[in-house]
Amino acid sequence: MEKKTILIIEDNLEVRENTAELLELGGYHVMTAANGKEGVATAQQYHPDLIICDIMMPVLDGYGVLHLLGKKPETARIPFIFLTAKSERSDVRKGMELGADDYIVKPYNDTELLNSVEARLRKSENNVGTIDHLNYRLNQMKDRQVQWDDLLKDLPERHIRTLGKRDVIYSEGDTCQGVYVVLKGKVKVYKSHDLGKDLILRVRGKGEMIAYVSLLQGEIHLDNAVALELSEIMFIPRHAFFNWLEDQPKMMLELIYLMSAALNFERERAVNLAYSSVRKRTAAALLKLKTRFHEDTADSLFTMPISRDDLAAMVGTATESVIRTLSDFKEENLIKIQGSSITILNEDKLRKMKN
Repeated sequence: MEKKTILIIEDNLEVRENTAELLELGGYHVMTAANGKEGVATAQQYHPDLIICDIMMPVLDGYGVLHLLGKKPETARIPFIFLTAKSERSDVRKGMELGADDYIVKPYNDTELLNSVEARLRKSENNVGTIDHLNYRLNQMKDRQVQWDDLLKDLPERHIRTLGKRDVIYSEGDTCQGVYVVLKGKVKVYKSHDLGKDLILRVRGKGEMIAYVSLLQGEIHLDNAVALELSEIMFIPRHAFFNWLEDQPKMMLELIYLMSAALNFERERAVNLAYSSVRKRTAAALLKLKTRFHEDTADSLFTMPISRDDLAAMVGTATESVIRTLSDFKEENLIKIQGSSITILNEDKLRKMKN
């Protein structure tokens, strides 16, 4: 039987070496890292079967290690055991809430450590492929943003296009020949009505994939995609994408999560269209754009150019109604308007907007 690989992340040299020696005597292959940053890099490169990690470390503490590993699909499901000298209940609770599988308090005895490692590895093996495992992985995905441009950038048959503002990527009813990933810029995905009205389903930015639902559900595109600004789009042909999925079966979970999130979004959107006022829907649309595209700088306000027609298509109302609502927001000092650009001045009041 192939030896299981265990990564020890511990800044104390004596503890690190003693733990490694004990696990090697137990029949495991052991890797070590002297701090959290080094440990994250090692885990992402080698994908160990289990990680034992100290909490209080320089550079990056154990909580930070667990958070960063949980954002990557390749490392999110690795069993994780916290090793710490602190025994307060609050620390135990925080570790478990972040997704740790076990918690060992130093000083520990040999049997305690080995039993915990064996139990976690056994549970991991028995859990793979179960509904519980699937649910765990989906929950791990909720707070992170998968960068599909990084995942798919090395596919040999990819093709990159540069598009100007309003350039069409694909149209509803066209044959779906593959998936697209936004490398730069912003793309609107929308549905058109027979009366000529558009409803923007979502706005996609860097690292996000589009057309995957159409690819999985049938032969034609179910919506339209157009560049909102100067953009770069990577196209992955159908057969290349499915070949990649066969080689990376775990990534099917990512697609399941994407489709689940999209379904939940459409459900909430339907309720808002039915019961929320134009003011409330406009505020929500602005906040959604901020959440997706605001770069986290210390004190900068979120500003984004967007046509009133596009914003109206996001809100699901007439352009004139959006223009009037934006004018009201401006008078109330909730936003600032300069040309097509909108700057959010008071996020809290927009978030608490009443019908």
